[in-house]
Amino acid sequence: MPRGPKPTPISLTDDERAKLNAWAARPTTAQALALRARIVLAAAQGSANAAIASGLRVTLPTVRKWRGRFAARGLAGLTDEPRPGAPRSISDEQVERAVSRTLESKPKDATHWSTRGLAAELGLSQTAVSRIWRAFGLRPHLRGTFKLSTDPFFVEKVRDVVGLYLAPPERAIVLCVDEKSQVQALDRTRPAQPLLPGRAEKASHDYVRHGTTSLFGALDVATGRVIGQCHRRHRHEEFLAFLGHVDATLAREPGTAVHVVMDNYGTHKHPRTREWFVRHPDFIPHFTPTGASWLNQVERFFARITERRIRRGSFRGVEELERAIEDYLNTHNRKPRPFIWTKSADLILDKVKRACERLAPPKKPETNF
Repeated sequence: MPRGPKPTPISLTDDERAKLNAWAARPTTAQALALRARIVLAAAQGSANAAIASGLRVTLPTVRKWRGRFAARGLAGLTDEPRPGAPRSISDEQVERAVSRTLESKPKDATHWSTRGLAAELGLSQTAVSRIWRAFGLRPHLRGTFKLSTDPFFVEKVRDVVGLYLAPPERAIVLCVDEKSQVQALDRTRPAQPLLPGRAEKASHDYVRHGTTSLFGALDVATGRVIGQCHRRHRHEEFLAFLGHVDATLAREPGTAVHVVMDNYGTHKHPRTREWFVRHPDFIPHFTPTGASWLNQVERFFARITERRIRRGSFRGVEELERAIEDYLNTHNRKPRPFIWTKSADLILDKVKRACERLAPPKKPETNF
C-alpha cells in the first residue's frame, strides 16, 4: 500500500501548459527551470511522484517540492526564492530574454554579441549583462574548433586504439609514436623582462629564426617514459632511423610484443616503413583514424614540452634548441608519469554520434503530389 500524503492534483490552463512546454522544450533554457517544468507537466498528466522522480532521475523530495510550489503559486512558484540582500532590479523575464537572445540570435553588424551591444538592445546595463553571462557560463567572444573524421573505418580504429589503452595485451608494450615537426629555434631581439610582483614576464614581439628541428617521440603508455630523438629533416629515412633507435633503446624481455600507435602521416605508411615492420614482427602497427590524431597520447606530451620548454624559450641556434629538448626528456624520464586514459570507445563514439546529429542538415519535408 502506498504511504505518505496524497499528491496535490495539478491542473493547467492553456497558457500555463504552453509556457511550461516552451520552458521544457527549449534547449537553451536554464536547465534547472526546464527540469521544474517537466516535473509539473508530468504531474498534470496524473503521474505519481515516485514515477516522476524515476522518469526524470531526480529525488522524490525534489518532485514534491516543485509540485507543491506550483500548486501554491503557479508559474511564479517555479522560480528561485528571494535571497537576503537588496531587492532584485532585474526580473526573471529580463534574464531569460538576455540568455535567449545571446544563444539564439546574432547582432546585425557583428558575428556575436558584446555586453554593451546586448545591453543597448535589451535596455539593460552593461554590468547586468556581464553578471548574467557569468551566471550562465556564456562567453560569446570565444570560439573553439573541432574536426570530424571521415575515415570509413573510424569505429574499428577507435575501438582498436582505445582497447590498447584500457586493456593492453599481456606481455606487451604499447608505444604512441609521432613527430613534432618544424620546431623553430627562435631568439628574441631583446632580453626578456623578468617576472615581478604585479607584472608578468615580457618578451619582445620580434625574433630571429635560426632554423628548425623535428622531435620524434615514442611514449610508453604504461610508464609515461618517452624515447625521443631530434632530426633536422622529416622524411621516412629519419622515421626509420628513429624506429631503429626505439628498437635498440626499449628495454623489454624476449618475446614481448610492441604495439605502435601512429597517425596516418605519409612516412608512417611509406613502403620502406612497411618493410621495416615486416622485418620486425614483434612491432605491431596500429593507426588512429584519419583526422583523429588526438587519440595518440604522445600528442599530449608534445603539448606539454611546447608549453613548458619550447614556446617561451630563446635559442641562439638549432643545437641549443636540441640540447634543451634533450635536457627536458632526461628530466621527464627520471620521474615519468603516465597519462590516465578514462574514456571508453563507447563513450567516444556516442559523443561523436551526438555531434554528427547536431551538425546534420534538417530533413526536407516529403511532398506528395
